[in-house]
Parts: sequence; structure tokens; C-alpha cells
Amino acid sequence: MSWACCSNICPSTSNFLAIGYDLKRFNGNKAQRPKRRLSKSGRETDICAYYGLKTPPYELDALEPYMSQKTLEKHWGGHHHNYVEGLNKQLERNDVLYGLTMEELIKVTYNNGNPLPEFNNAAQVWNHDFFWESMQPGGGHQPVLGLLKQIEKDFGSFTNFREKFIEAALTLFGSGWVWLVLIKDEKRLAIRKTSNAINPIVWDEIPLMSLDMWEHSYYLDYRNDKSKYVNVFMNHLVSWDVAMVRIVRAQAFVNLGEPNIPVA
Repeated sequence: MSWACCSNICPSTSNFLAIGYDLKRFNGNKAQRPKRRLSKSGRETDICAYYGLKTPPYELDALEPYMSQKTLEKHWGGHHHNYVEGLNKQLERNDVLYGLTMEELIKVTYNNGNPLPEFNNAAQVWNHDFFWESMQPGGGHQPVLGLLKQIEKDFGSFTNFREKFIEAALTLFGSGWVWLVLIKDEKRLAIRKTSNAINPIVWDEIPLMSLDMWEHSYYLDYRNDKSKYVNVFMNHLVSWDVAMVRIVRAQAFVNLGEPNIPVA
């Protein structure tokens, strides 16, 4: 989680955590309000921490020619940035939500399918961070090792998975996202389509990879050719390396049995 600080006395993130400042823990419908601290002068001061704009794990031109620097500047530097700022403005007015991790914030504000005002911005911040990390320069092709075996187990073949994922993206109505997820209770992979800002963590599923199907994610590079955008993503952008790391981490919570997912 990326933090920015605001206060009369603004410590660094590491100092903020080191001084033992109590972040609120969600408990039912209530959360502890952030506490006041004394400055060195003895003056009481409010210290508040908000979410910062996290940079993608590569330079903004690193995905060219498949995703242009201009698209990243508009998408990450514009839309994503606006979600972060919008969320922080909402949290200034609602300190009941202060101190939750981003995933906690999303689940709480989803409110069992009756989203609170903060949900859209919170989920879109998380979704975009996850999307940037779902791509890499020189991506695409197909996964290897245990992740490939798990896909073949749950979809029949990688080709079948790829076709179903592309179909899901192209049949998504309106704006939204397409996800490869691990359904914990069923111990299997699945493809999910979600509208607007909704993501699968609200259903306690574990996302492994995502594709942003909002128009601003592809319009500058592909105009209204969604099919070309989706195919380019699958062929040249998706990071199966990151998806592998995510499913290995997921096995701390889900015993997938055979096939085992090796780290390397």
C-alpha cells in the first residue's frame, strides 16, 4: 500500500509506522478513530496518512509499441491519479475509514453489494495498481510450469482458456474488467467479468491477472478496435511471471493439491 502524509508535522512512512501510531482496525461496523499525538513542543497535532499514487513497475514507454507512453500518461497519470485524489478527499471527510488497508477498505465500502461512496475510488485505485503489475515488457506468449498445468486442468488447454478470456473481454457490456481468479472454496481457476470498479476480492476470490476494458485504456492506441487491444494484451503484454508469483502466494491460503505450483 502506498501512503502519503498530511499534517502540521508530517513524518515519513517508516517513521509514521515506527512511532506506534495505531491504525484503525475494522471491527464489525465500527472502526477506531485515529489518535492525536503530541509534537516535540508538546502541542497536540493531527497526523493523517492517505494513499499515494503508485508508479507502474516499468518506465512509461516500456510497453511500446503495444501500449504507448501517451496512453500510460493519460491512463496512469490522469485517470488513476484522479481516483487516488478523489479517494483521499473522501477520507478527509470520513475518518471512520481511516487506516484500513486498501483491500479492507474495498471490502468494507462494497457493503455487501450496496457500495458506499468511497468504494468506486478505492476499488479503481486497487484495480489499476493490479493491472499495471499484470503487464510487463516482452510479455504475452503462455505461462509455464505449474501455472500452465493448473490452467490446463481447469480449462482443458491454454488455447481454450485464451479463447474464453478473449470472449469474456469482448462480450463485457459497458466498462469494466476481466480477471483470471482463483476461487478459494472450489480450488480452481475461473474467468470473471466485472462492471465499473468491482473486483473479485469483494467475493473473497484471489485475482491472478486482469485486463482493463474501460475505453480510456485502449482508445488512443486502438480507437474502437477492442479485439485488437485484447489480442495484443494476450500476445505481447500480459505478465505470466507475475501471475505465477501470485498463485504461488495464494497457495499459502489454498491447497491446490495436484498439480503443485513450483516457484521455478
